[in-house]
Amino acid sequence: MVAGGGFKRGLCYGSTDELGYAAVDNPVSIHEFHATLLYLLGVDHKRLAMKAQGLDVRLTGISGDVVKDILA
Repeated sequence: MVAGGGFKRGLCYGSTDELGYAAVDNPVSIHEFHATLLYLLGVDHKRLAMKAQGLDVRLTGISGDVVKDILA
């Protein structure tokens, strides 16, 4: 759960199974969560890269996209 910072107020995005172990509706990967946080901080997640074993690696990987549905 996050509060403020550009997120919609009082929003529950998605749902889990009855035990709370797995996302059922609208799952958000960690890469998408990082991309959304970086977007709200004003950082372009597609240009942010670090060196790992001689290669440029993005924090959000190749699959991270900003989740626009939770932004205010």
